[in-house]
Amino acid sequence: MTDEIRAWEQANEAYLSSALEWLRLKLMRQVPAPPATVVGERRAVSRPPGDASASSIAWWRFRARETADAHSSPPALPPASFEVTEEQVAAARRKRDEAAAAEPMPALIRLARRLGLSQFDTDILLLCAAMELDTTVAGLCASTYGDPAQPYPTFALALSIFDEPSWDALSPEGPLRRWRLIEISQPTGRALTASAIRADERIVNFIKGLNHLDDRVAPFVSVVPAEAADTKALPPSQQEAVDRIAATVRVDAQALPVQLLGNDSESKYLVAQRVAAALGLALCRATPELLPPNAADLELLARLWRRETILLPLALHVDARSVDRLTDGHAVSLKRFLERTGGVLFVDTVEAWPVARGTHIFDVAKPLAAEQRDLWLEELGSEQAETAASLAGQFDMSAPAIRRIAEEVKAATGDPQAVHDAAWAKAATHTRLRVDSLAQRIDARATWDDIVLPATETALLRQISAHVAGRTRVYDDWGFRARMNRGLGVSAVFAGESGTGKTMAAEVIANELKLGLHRIDLSAVVSKWVGESEKNMQRLFNAAEDGGGILFFDEADALFGKRTEVQHSQDRFANIEVSYLLQRMESYRGLVILATNMKTALDRAFVRRLNFIVNFPFPGVDERRRIWARAFPDDVPREPLDLDRLARLNLTGGNVHNVALTAAFMAAHRGMKVSMPLVLESARMELRKLEKPINESELRWREPEVAAR
Repeated sequence: MTDEIRAWEQANEAYLSSALEWLRLKLMRQVPAPPATVVGERRAVSRPPGDASASSIAWWRFRARETADAHSSPPALPPASFEVTEEQVAAARRKRDEAAAAEPMPALIRLARRLGLSQFDTDILLLCAAMELDTTVAGLCASTYGDPAQPYPTFALALSIFDEPSWDALSPEGPLRRWRLIEISQPTGRALTASAIRADERIVNFIKGLNHLDDRVAPFVSVVPAEAADTKALPPSQQEAVDRIAATVRVDAQALPVQLLGNDSESKYLVAQRVAAALGLALCRATPELLPPNAADLELLARLWRRETILLPLALHVDARSVDRLTDGHAVSLKRFLERTGGVLFVDTVEAWPVARGTHIFDVAKPLAAEQRDLWLEELGSEQAETAASLAGQFDMSAPAIRRIAEEVKAATGDPQAVHDAAWAKAATHTRLRVDSLAQRIDARATWDDIVLPATETALLRQISAHVAGRTRVYDDWGFRARMNRGLGVSAVFAGESGTGKTMAAEVIANELKLGLHRIDLSAVVSKWVGESEKNMQRLFNAAEDGGGILFFDEADALFGKRTEVQHSQDRFANIEVSYLLQRMESYRGLVILATNMKTALDRAFVRRLNFIVNFPFPGVDERRRIWARAFPDDVPREPLDLDRLARLNLTGGNVHNVALTAAFMAAHRGMKVSMPLVLESARMELRKLEKPINESELRWREPEVAAR
């Protein structure tokens, strides 16, 4: 404990002592004088001269025995006792006022100023708090009524003993009741002025010098420890956002909620944390799911939180990203909470919430690509300049995420390539697509040695890979990004019959670039409900943005088909979906691959805006021979195969893979090696499945004749 805090506590105790002494004198002046003599066994009770407190207590004990059978309703207040003089009360009041002028000011005075209490309100609060701070006050209260069954303060008592009484103090909109500073216990049939009042426990502790979070609020929020805050310098673009938000909040007298829009929650929380620190506030976190659904409970929580922001230097961050403001049940509670509470309040959301009393809206994004490169370079070291550039070019990450990954890979070997590989792997894991309901992650294992295509198409695939890998140099180092605000991604169409290698080609590119490959489930993306398809696609692209992963739309013509003339309402909505996809693909920074069996079915606007179109032709004899040569892994036990004979079969690469796999299972079941008869038998099954014509002469196998002796 510092000397400054110790000095304030002593000054606060001195103020409370003088205020309670003044209050006791005010109460004792209200106690009626005892009778001079008592009939029967009762004896006269005389007050010790000069000891007003002791005489009042003795008189209270006498009255307690005398009125033990009295009814519970309080009698009219008795006339004042002149045992305590006005001079004594005035002297105590001057002493109290002198103690109240101390700097820093006592807790009760600070509370009164922050919550707008009048002097009468403050005196009532002192009277209620005195019940907890001074054990003699209860007896004095009972003595004023002449009823030992009523050892508590009331509004009637306060209106009688304090100067400048005001009926406004009883109003629900007055600060005493609006801020829940006092609690009223009003039984049925009892007047408000005659009902017991008591100070809120949180407020009594505050007056005493203990300032802690209200235990009725604590279950709904979590306080972020100061030592857990990120104190490193922010990238310039985010520091600019912090300065703008802090300047707005400082001049906002109404304390409107601040909505932080964007897809990166980590960056928004970091910005909110820095704004709170700039304003001298500690940041708490909450989620809409914890808000009480009951209106009365929500109203109480909103008022108590607003009170906490006045008593403590607090700000609140509410994570509302997962709450649909139109359909989610938690949305009603959150919206009411935003409208009913106050203080510095940040709302993390993707779309702005309509709030009746107004709001401030700010967009918060991740650091710019150049800033991310500088962060990687700062954390990994100047010798990792190439690694920093490639990481920033491929992955879109927040500053805290970059620092965490860099800290983890610093323990790796000093080999630059090992550091690069470790950082890339961790960044890819961190930005992995998290929309399992809309996309399926493909474990890409195919390499360039596995795919068989004509030279022209193979060159196009390598160009796609080079285009993705070289974006940082072209866009940032060579200045193209400054001239472009869209079209930073790469898009390609893979067109060809089923089984010609479109999916394998996507795997090859993903494997070389070490990026995640995600096959989009069109049945989950496309919805019959209006607007749902666009929402699903928005979720999909937003989730993929961080890692710039590869989105693979198989059978894309079902989703990216030609727009039609509007003849029915469903045509209009279908065209809206296609238009939205056009815009979203242009703004996506990663690679999008559209696989289709019918390129002509695609919308012309797509074809015009695509970077690459790769045709996957039906393999010729030479390509089929190469495919058959790679069809079986080296570990498969097999007899020599006639590759030229197999190449004459009219099958695609996908069909060849099916034939090879079936032949391997047949060989394993029969306990023999893979042989030409088994392969041809498996090929017959595949052709029947495809409903293709079967030439039995091509599928009949005869062992080669042994050369003549």
